[in-house]
Amino acid sequence: MQRYFASEFSNDYFKLNDDDLFHIKTVMRMKTDDMIEVVYNNELYYAIIDNNFLFKLQKKGSSSVVNRHITLVIPVLKEAKMDLILQKATELGASEIIPVLTERTIIKVDEKKDKKIIRWQKICKEAAEQSKRLDIPLILDIIDLKDLDSKDQYKIICSTNEKANNIKKILQTTNKYDKITLVIGPEGGLSSNEEKMLEQKGFIKASLGNLIMRVETVPIYLLSIINYADLEWYYG
Repeated sequence: MQRYFASEFSNDYFKLNDDDLFHIKTVMRMKTDDMIEVVYNNELYYAIIDNNFLFKLQKKGSSSVVNRHITLVIPVLKEAKMDLILQKATELGASEIIPVLTERTIIKVDEKKDKKIIRWQKICKEAAEQSKRLDIPLILDIIDLKDLDSKDQYKIICSTNEKANNIKKILQTTNKYDKITLVIGPEGGLSSNEEKMLEQKGFIKASLGNLIMRVETVPIYLLSIINYADLEWYYG
């Protein structure tokens, strides 16, 4: 069953955006009496399409929300790589994504950055619907890395210079933390000055091991470890 996020709910009817209406009518070719899943205020509902092609509440669904809040700090990258990270990070449970400019960032951010953020948010919304999430990761404004400030309990820098602290061992002990911030550098990694600056703000340097991964692979790797650690903790 297709899932959509509703923008409004009134008098037993959900309101969807124009893109969703187009998808339902033209792509999915749904018709009267077809049922869809609707998420509103992080709650799951079932709605039926009525004769006027409006979406009427039928019943509330059972749902659970992951309490872990994961902030992913990623460099601004070329479009294809950025799209992949946003999509997979959403599927794997990222709560918030902060795009940053680093010393080695090669993408120029111009006056169209607001349009970029709108586009990125749309990618996250579609990935959230596909993966049956009850929320959509929030895309924050693009900032310089030096302006990053996190109050999270656990803050990690993925470093190509660090050898001692293995990221897998670190993340497998994080189940007691509700909030985690993960910082990922661009191709070539963060500079030593940037790592030192973040360490002064309370971030911990961590190694990804002996393999050198593409920047778009790193978030998938990290979030997969966190999900696995959560499963181990949940099931004992």
